Amino acid sequence: MDVNLSEEQIRDGHNPGSGGWPTIRYFNKKTGIEGGTYVKKTDKSMCDELGDEEIMGDYVNEYGDTSLCSLMSREGCDDREIVYIEKMILKSNDDNASQLNRLVKMEGSSMKPELLAWLKKRKAILKQIVARSSNDEL
Repeated sequence: MDVNLSEEQIRDGHNPGSGGWPTIRYFNKKTGIEGGTYVKKTDKSMCDELGDEEIMGDYVNEYGDTSLCSLMSREGCDDREIVYIEKMILKSNDDNASQLNRLVKMEGSSMKPELLAWLKKRKAILKQIVARSSNDEL
């Protein structure tokens, strides 16, 4: 969310600008409406640090209190995800990219929450497979 403090004053427990600009806050079940303040991990500027996809992914997982399934280590993967990984790594990069595009198009469709969650998990796995395949080809 982007807030223009000259137009909207937000105070109730928040201190916009503390720690520099931009002020990055996160909100989850543990922090509630008060949220928490992002703590920088590197010496880079905030924009460069969070512009790094790996650091941003780690930030989302850490502060969002989530765990994504890791293609390489299988850490954070449930049994269903592991079976899906084993199936999809045998397919060509074109097949996986095509499947990823299909899932991206489906994501906006109306579906039960558990089906949407499974779609998102498959999409995350396929993104890792396609990225790894693309890097291997370089």
